[in-house]
Amino acid sequence: MKMVGRSCLAMLAVLMAAPCAASADPLQKLKRDHEQAREARLQGRLLPLREIERRVLPRMKGADYLGFDFDSGPAIYTLKFLRNGQVIWVDVDGRSGAILGRSGR
Repeated sequence: MKMVGRSCLAMLAVLMAAPCAASADPLQKLKRDHEQAREARLQGRLLPLREIERRVLPRMKGADYLGFDFDSGPAIYTLKFLRNGQVIWVDVDGRSGAILGRSGR
């Protein structure tokens, strides 16, 4: 009986630790993306976020700027806006500043 109890406790410990390990991955990816973006910007391979915002924000009249995400693989900034209760995403090439696409209204 003691062995079953210990096994159950061990399984419970593993299950309780799993969500913590899973939630750490997005934070590590975010940190890695941030570091890669910084390095690329310092090397002149990527435009600074402020330059991207300077180009895109004036085109989004009437929308509130919510923030951005950055995907270091393809070097794409995704700027997020809110207008009339609708979320709008604008994808921008981090190298050239060209708007690649837009979703939402």
